[in-house]
Amino acid sequence: MLTKQQFKGPWAGLPVAWKDDGTFDEATYSGDVARCCAAKVPGVYTGGTTGEFYAQEFEEFTAITDATIRECRNGMTPVMIGCTSTHTRGAMRKARYALDKGADAIQVALPFWMEVPDNSVVRFFKEVSDAAPGMPITIYETLRAKKAISLELHARIHAAVPTIIGVKSNADTLGDNPEGCKALSAYHQVFVGENRWHALGPYGAIGACSSFIYQNPRLLLRTFELRLKERWDELKTWMETYDHIIHEGLKHMFAAGCVDSAIDRVLGLSAGFLKTSLRCRGPYPSCTEKHLADFRAWLKKNHPEFLEL
Repeated sequence: MLTKQQFKGPWAGLPVAWKDDGTFDEATYSGDVARCCAAKVPGVYTGGTTGEFYAQEFEEFTAITDATIRECRNGMTPVMIGCTSTHTRGAMRKARYALDKGADAIQVALPFWMEVPDNSVVRFFKEVSDAAPGMPITIYETLRAKKAISLELHARIHAAVPTIIGVKSNADTLGDNPEGCKALSAYHQVFVGENRWHALGPYGAIGACSSFIYQNPRLLLRTFELRLKERWDELKTWMETYDHIIHEGLKHMFAAGCVDSAIDRVLGLSAGFLKTSLRCRGPYPSCTEKHLADFRAWLKKNHPEFLEL
């Protein structure tokens, strides 16, 4: 199972490939996982927002979990299974399944339909941990759960659930600013957006649940080496490039209402590394073939190196 020290670097949070009839395209998805393993990514995980955990039946969760673990075992790559649910028993059920199937870790966000009160947060993570004894856990902290976990509450979670090894800190959560990232790093490995490594690396940020890793693995792995070597000036230049891609290259897709999984599919397909579909599960919008073609043209003009795998 994954140790705290091993949980670092840009992990690939893959989109799920769907067929035209909306069912799971296992062959295409398995090929995407295998390519990530062959590219020597630090790890692969499922069931984040990009992986559309919120739009899957349990039977689909099990099929995706089985395919991911199988390919990662074949590729000798660590694998983390997202187990977020709208309720505790749902997260526990997923966690038990991931444990039984041999995952190296699981990732869990707080249930998100109604805000979880402070006095229930520690109990939630403890019950999920108890359902999968010994399983390393990372917290997916996002304001989509309607709650930012305070440092005091993180300390209580850490004391009650020693199997927690990391936190994915999204925008406006504790780890997304220098002071909070430094404080949180005393307890857990802190993952942030890959475009934030220059700003937060000096305060402990050590990885990302990444989409750029499957846009161009070679470039992002090289960028992460700069983070490990603390070559901050060189890293800043790369962070500016990634920011340019996010805020300029993708802005028309954001303006069209496309987010998360839709955008990440375009990133993965842009240089041809992924073979997934553009399709997202409704009611959430998908990007179009024109979006993809326009983005490729923009990269060719502005950052052609990102098209060279």
